[in-house]
Amino acid sequence: MTDHDGLIVGADGVTRCFWPGDLPDYLHYHDHEWGLPVADDVRLFEKICLEGFQSGLSWLTILRKRENFRSAFAGFDFHKVATFGDADVERLVQDAGIIRHRGKIVSTINNANRAIELQKECGSLAAYFWSWEPGAADRPAAMDYATLRANPTTEISTRISKDLKKRGWSFVGPTTVYAFMQAMGLVNDHIAGCECRAKVDKARADFERPVRR
Repeated sequence: MTDHDGLIVGADGVTRCFWPGDLPDYLHYHDHEWGLPVADDVRLFEKICLEGFQSGLSWLTILRKRENFRSAFAGFDFHKVATFGDADVERLVQDAGIIRHRGKIVSTINNANRAIELQKECGSLAAYFWSWEPGAADRPAAMDYATLRANPTTEISTRISKDLKKRGWSFVGPTTVYAFMQAMGLVNDHIAGCECRAKVDKARADFERPVRR
């Protein structure tokens, strides 16, 4: 890896973004998930909740616990999570397989209820989130290495954060929202020169954007 471009060449000879290093599970996530566009409401809800849990931690920590989170939170089916009560909170606080942060657990249940409201209003979570997709004039062609390392926020992620908070969502700050946007394909922040960038560009070009009602 060189400091000026933020790229790393793996043992397999593939040039990638710097951040997965040489960790197999992180490489798989980078190559097969990160940045590919998503329209599934459950996956979108899962990701924004897990980004909230990640606050103050590394994403790798969350990634390695993701299956535990899915088991604990009913697969992130927000209609089911919305029914969780005090007993579920106590169960989850005792679950060593996840991040046992009471505030974030309560937030996930709260956000499940808010997700149902948003789905009813907009038709789907996907329609809501994709309505915020930045246009070409709103961002550079590729996020530069220095900015990406700085854990960025953008004007649009700040606006989404404010809108979600007005709707009663929690643990959805601008940095959390931007990480969500990067992961779910609303932007393509694979660094120029990463071999996954073109794949994500094609997937985004072929992707049928859901329409907000």
